[in-house]
Amino acid sequence: MAAAAAGATPATARRILFTTTSSLLSSSLTRSSRRSLACSAASAAAPRLAPQPPDLVRWVQREGGFVHPALRVSDHPEHGLGVSAAAADGDIPPGEVLITLPGRLPLRLRRPTGAADDVLVQLAQQVPEELWAMKLGLRLLQERARPDSFWWPYIANLPETFTVPIFFPGDDIKNLQYAPLLHQVNKRCCFLLEFEKKVQWMLDTLPLEHHPFYGQDVNSSSLGWAMSASSSRAFRLHGEIPMLLPLIDMCNHSFDPNARIVQEGNVNSSDMSVKVVAETKIEKNAAITLNYGCHPNDFFLLDYGFVIAPNPYDLVELSYDGALFDAASMAAGVSSPNFSAPAKWQQDILSQLNLHGEGAILKVSLGGPDIVDGRLLAALRVLLAADPEAVHKHDLKTMMSLDAQAPLGPTVEASALRTVLALCAIALQHFHTKIMEDEAILKGEPPLTTELAVQFRLQKKFLIVDVMQNISRKIKMLSPQKSTA
Repeated sequence: MAAAAAGATPATARRILFTTTSSLLSSSLTRSSRRSLACSAASAAAPRLAPQPPDLVRWVQREGGFVHPALRVSDHPEHGLGVSAAAADGDIPPGEVLITLPGRLPLRLRRPTGAADDVLVQLAQQVPEELWAMKLGLRLLQERARPDSFWWPYIANLPETFTVPIFFPGDDIKNLQYAPLLHQVNKRCCFLLEFEKKVQWMLDTLPLEHHPFYGQDVNSSSLGWAMSASSSRAFRLHGEIPMLLPLIDMCNHSFDPNARIVQEGNVNSSDMSVKVVAETKIEKNAAITLNYGCHPNDFFLLDYGFVIAPNPYDLVELSYDGALFDAASMAAGVSSPNFSAPAKWQQDILSQLNLHGEGAILKVSLGGPDIVDGRLLAALRVLLAADPEAVHKHDLKTMMSLDAQAPLGPTVEASALRTVLALCAIALQHFHTKIMEDEAILKGEPPLTTELAVQFRLQKKFLIVDVMQNISRKIKMLSPQKSTA
């Protein structure tokens, strides 16, 4: 996103701001006309690994777990395949235990018990920590290859394919149209190709009895499947040790869930158990939902393979770039911006915001609960202010808050907010398609991966429009203040 916008000149940015703001803040983009898009998690259920997998509920019960008698694994019309309350039973009251897994059922990395496990640990140690799902995925692959795996009833119920972007066709990767996510997809694909070479090099000369995958070939495709299975289904509980939780991981996501996970006992103790407890009353036919986390759609699509619409935690990333911000502020009609050459006192505050100096974190964002990244808002206010004494009267917390009532006065506030509008317009210009074009594509019932890519970029555009509408309202509220200032 930032890379595309960085080349904008002041004249270009001004033209973009004029045309984009007028068209995208029109009444055709009201919430009621675009909030009908459903979460794509339920768009299509992939076939299970085994054509006729064992009954997962019975397996959990047989191995000492508990499953509430009202629960079923079924295809819910809104949430897709998952755990639901049966229609024939009554409502489940809050506080009721829904599922209990004894400590032997979660699948996680374990201490080596032989030469094959030693090799598996060595492979896992070569995986970057940020790709922890690949570490757990190696363990999953080991059990998938094991002829007599204890976890086969669980593994047989896993999807044969995943809808995460690393498996998208090339055209649908391009259809994402969002540089930060494209970077992550490319990074993961490159890792899988390189890791495949390392795995095959290590396994090439191993005797069968030392082979962690029982002699089976492991390539980038199987590694990608294992990493996707782990990233989309694993939980990190008290010990921060990622675990695959059979049956529990078939509960779907909601930001307003009706259940929660409770871990009892230390992760390494023999009496450890994991429970799902009803958080609210669960009515008949309702899907059992958990909150996977308050994350942007980048996270959900990259790790889970679905897009949430709307997502109140979605963000659009920008890179803090002085030349870009100068161009945006000039396009907004702000005189004498000095983002490229801040004064010493301004540099000091930027350093406190970690936007200047060695080790600075230049990634900022629009959207989410804060609407505008606090560090970005503070930087705009400070760099558009001429009076250091007025700035130093306020702490950073105040300067970073959009709720603060024009801490440096209405003129500076209006300039800062108009610059945010210009940044939004430049960000929108990065996308190659318009909102109406995206909506037309979705109405045509495209393939699932195309649908996900288009929904993803469409939600980013809606997010930017929401920010522009919010900021525009705040600017209008400032006008009476400016006239009396």
